[in-house]
Amino acid sequence: MALVELIMPKMGESIIEATILNWVKQVGDTVEVDDTILEIATDKVDSEVPSPVDGTIAKILHGPDSTVAVGEVIALIETEAGAAVAASPATGEAVSDSNANGKEKPVPATPSPAAPPVGDGGRPSPAPASSAPMTAEATGPVKTHSEGRFYSPLVRTIAAQEGIAQAELDRIPGSGLDGRVNKADMLAYLQRRDNGFLHGTAPETAAAASPAPAAAPAPARKSSGENEIIEMDRMRKLIAHHMVESKRTSPHVTSFIEVDVTDIVQWRERVKDDFQRKHGEKITFTPIFLEAVARAIRDFPMINVSVEGDTIVKKAGINLGMAAALPNGNLIVPVIKNADQLNLLGLTKAVNDLAGRARENKLKPTEIQDGTFTLTNVGTFGNVMGTPIINQPQVAILAVGAIRKKPAVVETEYGDLIAVRQLMFMSLSYDHRVVDGFLGGSFLRRVGDYLEAFDKGRKDV
Repeated sequence: MALVELIMPKMGESIIEATILNWVKQVGDTVEVDDTILEIATDKVDSEVPSPVDGTIAKILHGPDSTVAVGEVIALIETEAGAAVAASPATGEAVSDSNANGKEKPVPATPSPAAPPVGDGGRPSPAPASSAPMTAEATGPVKTHSEGRFYSPLVRTIAAQEGIAQAELDRIPGSGLDGRVNKADMLAYLQRRDNGFLHGTAPETAAAASPAPAAAPAPARKSSGENEIIEMDRMRKLIAHHMVESKRTSPHVTSFIEVDVTDIVQWRERVKDDFQRKHGEKITFTPIFLEAVARAIRDFPMINVSVEGDTIVKKAGINLGMAAALPNGNLIVPVIKNADQLNLLGLTKAVNDLAGRARENKLKPTEIQDGTFTLTNVGTFGNVMGTPIINQPQVAILAVGAIRKKPAVVETEYGDLIAVRQLMFMSLSYDHRVVDGFLGGSFLRRVGDYLEAFDKGRKDV
């Protein structure tokens, strides 16, 4: 026999810790490869951690609500020696049953999250694991007689809370191993069911046909005279912490420019219908902005860096993050890898895909990692400009404001004229430790220049 160490997985480049929400498995429970052992959460992602080996839970080192550093051991799994060798290929060494003292030697094994991350999504959290021994039905995956499918305790808990019968559960498509249904599949299904997207039913018909979902628990509120005191939930606490840490880490400086995007607005208005018919995609302003940003980064590569101690790491790839809204109102930043290698159509498809799956809570952990620069659109909220906070460990973030019609001076061959133009403010917050005013200001101006030079006659899409 041997012991395998289950460690806290890395959920993103800037994520250094995660909070344990719930232990699905308890000490003494048997597990198979890919069985969910526990649920963890960061400020943006909730995820299930699978077992890397077949075995038995020997020891749990951190309880629910514990915040644990990435890479720290959280549990020990007792397994056969052969399984331990298979679970630890990165070590490059065979694993013996015991060490020189005859004691079991733990072997590190780093699991990859098995399920796509999901936000709160307005859904109730599954009930925390009880300290009392769990029944066989609650502690292990259950096989249904009708379909021969396995369901994790988490999936069955959600099904019970939402009044999903076994027959209905068997019809839900799964994206996990061997078609297994995971938490993201359940939440996506519930969202479609609640909105009447299943079987062509209207929202009111769907609501009548299936039990109403349980309301999400509201944050604790306390009355203090005329003031209302609202306790922060877990995600809000973590967001607050990361925002403070970013300001503490990076001395922020923000530069502003105003950009004439009249040609872009007119071009998009002219081609958007044909574009959708031809490619099946809606074209928004975001991919156009990202195209200009990627070109400007190639001109000013020292914007595409991070800081590690007293060294500057110049990134090889241009991986652009874009702030997207989650169903619960929080923001997440999915990343388009190697964005400079995509044309406008490729960027459009990537933007629509990531934004759509962010709204459905179906982003994968790898899709929010390794960003090198971030774009956020404060114009979505009707704001004309903003001073965004840097997404660590990046060194700059660009905010675009609302596009508004304004009178402006236009130079013509007949002299200067006043004309109605489509104008937009852009602001760049940058880390003044490594990005000085010349670099930050020049980069921002270059993005604006690319947007103003947009060819409204282009036909490359």
